[in-house]
Amino acid sequence: MAQLNLILVYLLFLSLSLFSCPTSAQLSHHHYAQTCPNVEKIVREAVKKKFHQTFVTVPATLRLFFHDCFVQGCDASVLVASTKQNKAERDHPDNLSLAGDGFDTVNKAKEAVDAVPLCRNKVSCADILAMATRDVVVLAGGPYYEVELGRYDGLRSKDSDVNGRLPEPGFNLNQLNSLFAANGLTQTEMIALSGAHTVGFSHCSKFSQRIYNFKSKSQVDPTMNRQYATELKSQCPRNVDPRIAINMDPTTPKAFDNVYFQNLQKGKGLFTSDQVLFMDSRSKAAVNAFASSSKTFRANFVAAMTKLGRVGVKNAHNGNIRTDCSVI
Repeated sequence: MAQLNLILVYLLFLSLSLFSCPTSAQLSHHHYAQTCPNVEKIVREAVKKKFHQTFVTVPATLRLFFHDCFVQGCDASVLVASTKQNKAERDHPDNLSLAGDGFDTVNKAKEAVDAVPLCRNKVSCADILAMATRDVVVLAGGPYYEVELGRYDGLRSKDSDVNGRLPEPGFNLNQLNSLFAANGLTQTEMIALSGAHTVGFSHCSKFSQRIYNFKSKSQVDPTMNRQYATELKSQCPRNVDPRIAINMDPTTPKAFDNVYFQNLQKGKGLFTSDQVLFMDSRSKAAVNAFASSSKTFRANFVAAMTKLGRVGVKNAHNGNIRTDCSVI
């Protein structure tokens, strides 16, 4: 127990210490104080309206932000639509499962912001996505945090840029750590960000191998809870409609909480890349710490999201502010 308490204190200290790190010079909490002082309220109201229409708004927007930042940085390049001359990021196979509600959330918020004369064409799509992501976390019961603003929208979006930039469901800890480290994120930050799966969903094809064809001697992945595997088989029978979506947190799927980590302790991680966080001795302590303390998880999640939002930020020299988020 004493050892666990020490781990909790360390993780909390680690998360809070991140805020003392120097941020990108152009980012600040008051970037639009003069050009669009009510931007956060405008975005929040648009997101809230979308949230009341469908809860999918939450995981869809969260995932959109992550997929954007890990490819060319947080520059809204994932929002760009393909043209005859260019196949954009969003049409890469790894992005085809991004829910349309995420894109719609950003578009609705952008429309609301640009409807205010003072704000028109002053706020980037990248910043709107960052704010909307924070807002859906709060609406689902997660922590509120100040969003650093001042990102510009990227001038490039190519499907080939996505190759090897996003984590796969079958990744082990080394692969996860390597991918996150490439974006300046630590193992603890990776684990904290994985906690967003508490409101996530997936399609059966992404994890079917774990319940039907794991190995010749064992159809079901032995690290998976047997009852959970049985439940998944009933929800995802062979040859199921590929559009069927499964909650990644079978316990509290519509609450942003630390139950995701408690599920991992019980063998109820949907992806291999989820369950490995508990199975690998190098990451197990952090999972246990987050599972036992909501406060510790929330603090580390906020710190990790803030750091994620700084990845590959564009400025006026290599970006601009789009009038339409889907068009460069």
